[in-house]
Amino acid sequence: GEWVFDMIASDGTVFPNHHLYNEIRPEERIGYTLHWGENGPKHADAWASFEDQDGATKVTLGMVFSTAAEFQEAKGFGAVELGLQTLGKLERFVASR
Repeated sequence: GEWVFDMIASDGTVFPNHHLYNEIRPEERIGYTLHWGENGPKHADAWASFEDQDGATKVTLGMVFSTAAEFQEAKGFGAVELGLQTLGKLERFVASR
């Protein structure tokens, strides 16, 4: 499958995204490729893995970039912090259920 969406920074900058899902292992892993906008250039390969830990679920997000420069660019715009923000939102959503 795929997901086409825009991320919008606090300053209003729009970042078009296109995720193409290429691996679905229920209750274990989702793999996908990130592109800059619909049909845009590839940005990275990514995954979310899920692991049972005593009745709770450990979620791990990962990304692999084509070059070291792309990795540094992602770190520079706060990819780590944004990933943690995403997990925090997921945690609040699950807790509200």
